[in-house]
Order: sequence, then C-alpha cells, then structure tokens
Amino acid sequence: MKDDLRNVKYVIDIGPLPSLPIAGSELRFPVGRIYCVGRNYADHAREMGHDPNREPPFFFMKPANSIVQNNSTIGFPVATKEVHHEIELVVAIGKGGKDIAVEKSLDHVWGYGVGLDMTRRDLQGAAKKAGRPWEMGKSFDESAPCTALRPATEIGHPAKGAIWVKVNGQVKQQGDLSQQIWNVQEQIAYLSRLITLQPGDLIYTGTPAGVGPVNPGDKLEGHVDGVGDLTITYAR
Repeated sequence: MKDDLRNVKYVIDIGPLPSLPIAGSELRFPVGRIYCVGRNYADHAREMGHDPNREPPFFFMKPANSIVQNNSTIGFPVATKEVHHEIELVVAIGKGGKDIAVEKSLDHVWGYGVGLDMTRRDLQGAAKKAGRPWEMGKSFDESAPCTALRPATEIGHPAKGAIWVKVNGQVKQQGDLSQQIWNVQEQIAYLSRLITLQPGDLIYTGTPAGVGPVNPGDKLEGHVDGVGDLTITYAR
C-alpha cells in the first residue's frame, strides 16, 4: 500500500512544484519529468554527423526545475563557451501507462507547447568524446524554456506545420513537424516500453536542422504552427 503524500510536511522548503501555465486558464500543468528525443529530424541528424535511417529513437532527460516560463529574461549559462538553441514541439502527458500501443498513444496526450532544448554544446561534445553521459551538456539550470500549454481537445494533435526559431530577428532553424523521423505516436509508444509514463511528463520531440550558438543579450523567438510562440532573452 502506498503512503498518502497529499498532506505531507517536509524537513526543508524546496519551493513550488515546477509547472507550466495553460493557455486561457488560471490552472497550471504540473511538470514531473522531461524526456527529450535526440536527432529526430533527418537534416539535424545529418548535421550532427549521423545517418538518420539507422537509429531507433533515443532519449535523454532534463530536470523538471529546468523549465523556464515564456517571455522570461534569464542569465547566460555558466561553465560554457558554446550554447546552442534547439527548437522543439513539446508533448504534455496527461495519462500514464506502459507498453502503450501506437494506435492508442495519443489518448495519453493532454496537450502541446513550444520549447527550447538549450544545449551547452562544448560540454556535450567533450562528454561524447570521452564516452561519458551528456547530462552536463543538456540538463543544466534554465535549459528548458517552454510556452503555456494548449489542450489537445482544442488544437488536435499537430502532425505537420512550420517549426522555426529566430535569434535577434534572423531565422536560424526552420522545418516542418512532418519531417520527424519518429512521430509523436511512435515516440510515446517506444518510450513507454522503456519506462512507465506518468501524468505530468513532458516529451521534447526533437529539433530541425540549423542549430547554432547564442550569446549574452540575444533574443530567441520560437514558433510551431497551431501551437504557439516562445520568446526568451538572455541577459547581458
């Protein structure tokens, strides 16, 4: 029998639960875990030196408290000289499950957002060369900006449409959701065979080609058709 933790009191104060707003609502979506799909657009896989036709999906994680609210100004990441932007469609899981069938996978989606998988590329590259985990390249503070979420009951399940990011007004990445190697249904089904998905999980679904550097003072504007617009500024 599981303990009832709804009214538990803790020995230290860790602040509020990470969460995202819901578009047009005062309610919020509690963020549990953040799973990110690597190299899920063919052109991006190629620009990173990989063959997109040979890999099943693979995943890495970010902590829930790496979420950054839309329209925020944040500090530039520490311990790096090469920070890259990666614009992504974000899937919010509303119903958990394991061994989910592809044809049932969208039943587990609560809604969608627009996110950035910010990456300390120099640290990631050094970890790859050494055969070590990527966490310090991917899972740092404020590395997961995201918009307010929009319910799938309102916008459906976007499978095509433009996805892009601008840096200081100049388009740097652009693609279409239809270019994903593994679509959202397949990602959910595959991931649910590796772990049990939980309500509150987010899936960052991969990024198109054109990843590149950002600098202190840069303004990033991201977009996914039918989902939303994301704006993040790095302080000087």
